[in-house]
Amino acid sequence: MRFRGLDLNLLSAFDVLMRERSVSAAARKLNLSQPAMSAALSRLRDFFGDEILVAQNKRMFPTAFAERLVPEVRNVLESVNAMLSNRGQFDPSTAQRKFRLIASDYVIAAVIAPLVEKLSLESPGILLDLAAPSERSSVELSEGAADLMISPDYYITGEHPSELLFEEAHVVVGWKGNPLMQAPLTIDQFLNAGHVGIRIGSQRQQAFADRQMSLMGHVRRIEVETHSFLTIPLLLDGTQRLALMQARLVDRLARQYPIAAQPLPFEFPPMREMMQNHITRQADAGLLWLKSLLKAAGAS
Repeated sequence: MRFRGLDLNLLSAFDVLMRERSVSAAARKLNLSQPAMSAALSRLRDFFGDEILVAQNKRMFPTAFAERLVPEVRNVLESVNAMLSNRGQFDPSTAQRKFRLIASDYVIAAVIAPLVEKLSLESPGILLDLAAPSERSSVELSEGAADLMISPDYYITGEHPSELLFEEAHVVVGWKGNPLMQAPLTIDQFLNAGHVGIRIGSQRQQAFADRQMSLMGHVRRIEVETHSFLTIPLLLDGTQRLALMQARLVDRLARQYPIAAQPLPFEFPPMREMMQNHITRQADAGLLWLKSLLKAAGAS
């Protein structure tokens, strides 16, 4: 398909070249031969009258013109993708489609995992590609590398539409044999105990509960920090440590681990877990279907 003399397939080639910054890597990504990918780059250079990628010290770098072109090309590709996704009614029982979701292991365990059996029975052609949150999550959403991002509201930008998935309460959790868990905690007992904290991504961002504690001025004695909510019960087992965890995740993990929970000894705000998708995907029938399933799971 051509528009004003440009083969629109070249826009996909341009997008992958900008991501990979390597002709051979882009060729592998698109399942093309290296000569075919080199030819695509040559055609892009001819059309735009720009080098697009320049070799330097055995690496390739985009030109300033190519850098400016990146967001515009990705918006075009997202719009075309949305148009093609809405060519007809979406039938989840017969559809063959992959959805890439950015979600923490907490969201996967508490909300997404219960959907898996339903999907395997009712929508066998649907594949969920689940990616961990990182400092690049918003960028991946904007670039079209992710279909949906699920995150606490303070990580949500105003660049794309978002909606509330569910609200979540936090509880104090500890090993069942922990003496501190045998009676209601006082605030001094809670703050003076050793704690397990959470840090997410390569930049070690605070999770909601840890961030909220800092905002409230409550200083805990962190003995262990982990990147995964699902490892917290293992780090509490046989110790007098405590942790703050999401109530629905504790309910699920208490079936597998010897943990107990009780309310916090002070007021603590609920966490607002949001869903966000690219603005060009608002009418995507498949994504709307998936979001409705997630909302139903989040409400249960």
